[in-house]
Amino acid sequence: MLVLLFLLLSLLSPSTSSKLLDPSVLMRDIPSCYNISIPYPFGIIGNYSLGLEHLPSFGIRCNGSGPMLSLPSGQYKVVDISLPQGTITILGRAVAWRCRDRFNGTDLPPDQDLSLEGTPFTFSDTRNKFTVVGCDAMATIQDAYGSYISGCAAFCVSKETVVKGVCSGVGCCQSQIPRALKRLNLNFSSIRGQIGATKDVPWDPCSKAFLVKEDEYVFTYDDLISNKNNQNRTVVLEWSIGNKSCSEMDSKNGTECKANSHCYNSTNGIGYRCKCSDGFEGNPYLAPGCEDINECKGPNNPCIHPNRCKNTIGGSICKCPFGMSGDGTSHGTGCKKVELLEIILGVGLVMVLILFALVLWTYWLQKKRRLARRKQRYFLQNGGVMLRQQISSRKALAKIFSSEVLKKATNNYSEDRILGKGGYGTVYKGVLEDHTVVAIKKSKLVDETQIDQFINEVVILSQINHRNVVKLLGCCLETEVPLLVYEFIPNGNLFYHLHNDRLGSISWENRLRIAVETAIALAYLHSATQFPIIHRDVKSSNILLDENYTAKVADFGASRLVPYNQTHVTTLVQGTFGYLDPEYFQTSVLTEKSDVYSFGVVLVELLTRQKPISHDPTDDWKNLATHFITSVERNQFLEMVDQTVLKEAGATHLNVVAQIALNCLSLKREDRPKMIDVLVELNALRRLLKQHMDDQTQEHHLEFYRKEKMAYMGSSSNLIKLDEDDDSMESHLLIDRNLSSLALE
Repeated sequence: MLVLLFLLLSLLSPSTSSKLLDPSVLMRDIPSCYNISIPYPFGIIGNYSLGLEHLPSFGIRCNGSGPMLSLPSGQYKVVDISLPQGTITILGRAVAWRCRDRFNGTDLPPDQDLSLEGTPFTFSDTRNKFTVVGCDAMATIQDAYGSYISGCAAFCVSKETVVKGVCSGVGCCQSQIPRALKRLNLNFSSIRGQIGATKDVPWDPCSKAFLVKEDEYVFTYDDLISNKNNQNRTVVLEWSIGNKSCSEMDSKNGTECKANSHCYNSTNGIGYRCKCSDGFEGNPYLAPGCEDINECKGPNNPCIHPNRCKNTIGGSICKCPFGMSGDGTSHGTGCKKVELLEIILGVGLVMVLILFALVLWTYWLQKKRRLARRKQRYFLQNGGVMLRQQISSRKALAKIFSSEVLKKATNNYSEDRILGKGGYGTVYKGVLEDHTVVAIKKSKLVDETQIDQFINEVVILSQINHRNVVKLLGCCLETEVPLLVYEFIPNGNLFYHLHNDRLGSISWENRLRIAVETAIALAYLHSATQFPIIHRDVKSSNILLDENYTAKVADFGASRLVPYNQTHVTTLVQGTFGYLDPEYFQTSVLTEKSDVYSFGVVLVELLTRQKPISHDPTDDWKNLATHFITSVERNQFLEMVDQTVLKEAGATHLNVVAQIALNCLSLKREDRPKMIDVLVELNALRRLLKQHMDDQTQEHHLEFYRKEKMAYMGSSSNLIKLDEDDDSMESHLLIDRNLSSLALE
């Protein structure tokens, strides 16, 4: 038993316990030495329950002299340790002094300094003052390189000039020290001869320099009497943990800060410290960390009515009694009695706000319901039910868009989304939610008596899938006037490319190709669909060019379907002046020959690069079709032809094109060719152009043109001849393919 006791005592002896132990074995009770608390991370050397093994500089020796801190320049008594402020206060001594006799003899011992190098401590620059006391003294602090970094001078003139408690330079002076200072290397010098000090001064000729805690030292006249033994002064040191910042520690192994605390970088050197968060107290370096302060208990209760205090994690809530208002705190607005009038006004204001919100909500709800009813009314009025039935029964490709989708797609029909405006409406560029770019036509009016016909046309047109026809994707029927949604064609229209001088001239070969592609589209609409479709507004601005400059016929807003076994329909006259069939204009009888006439105007437009309606030099309106017919009759039409066309095509070639256009512009519809016949002639002419023949050889090869024309006429007449009982889509697609092949040869 004695042996075990001996072994236990030997383990606890100073020789084996002089190192600080791991914090996991620490107790929550704060140890003390001579009534000075030694909180963790500081620890008493030799005490097994306190200290940090990896922070040996924080060890405190507790002996007969009290708690002592070991520094490179010696042992210093600890007066106080503050965790929140990160300071330790010690008793230091006057670092240097200087004495002189009446005969200017000096007694200057070697300068003494207080060094903190190699420790986690620095002199606090905000809690200490560098002080010099004497009548002929200039003391300075030097850095390791001998440069002056701080200092001050004290001198004396007479006893009456010395003021108690004032260190302004008369007998006493004070100055700040720089941050992160770890060594006090002081130097004395005399100010004799600079400020007028004489050897006849009546006080003791000794001067002292020391570092002292701010507001701790009070200067008196007696301090000018030499007293070398009275040299201990209170000095405040700041400490930090490690040599890395909080962010550097967090990115590696983390800091020593425990729960409910935060890390902050040292402001006086390197390293970091921990501090309890607001509303918490305790030791932030010890597990489980800082604990919540119950502000409602004790003298620190913040509430003006202590019994109405409610403690919260990290704070507290103060409530005022009924009939009073305010934050309830003694340091804030407190609690003030609410007058009856204020209560009435407050309740009334709340009621008004609630009523106002209720009115707004009711208005918004009614507006939303009215909008929904209006959309439903328009949908029914515009044939929405019929369109749905047609889509389901015929498996049509038309899609019904909601008004909200199209409103969003056009950015609420913004001005910068307008692609063009015409007599029948405005076309907007839209971007759907799936990022599909479309063209949305917003018409100006609709004939409510023709809604059934309109729905049938939408269904039929949505099924057209031809490379030279702009595809109709669907419509919106929730607006007063139905909106039509087409595929988007990016390169503008033929009118813009023909009549915009900045774009340059289009070659005749491309113009002839565009004419052929337009003829293919119109022949397809007239002959290859389930019901013949009359466009009714053929013009250069309705011929769009895609990214490959392929012609696509667009804008079927004025088009009409021709009922089965009928050759014409009677309608209100619609179209564009300059392109309008004069017989249709007079009789209101619409046939496919009306499109042929309009195409003839486009063909002349391609030949001459002149607008269908323009001003002549006498400021009169000039009709291009009429002027062209007159010029052909007078054998002067070559004067109208665009110079680019004249250079690229011969006169004989142009005579053939002029004759085709002249046939299309016949005043009587029965004298005009069918669109398929126009296509055959233009395509044969195009093949002839590809032979690259000049005027001298063209006449020789006109017979070749006639044979080509007759060959196409024979094949196309067989292609378009349909059995009256066979109106299947396959037959129409076959005709479409053959019509396309005419243009592609």
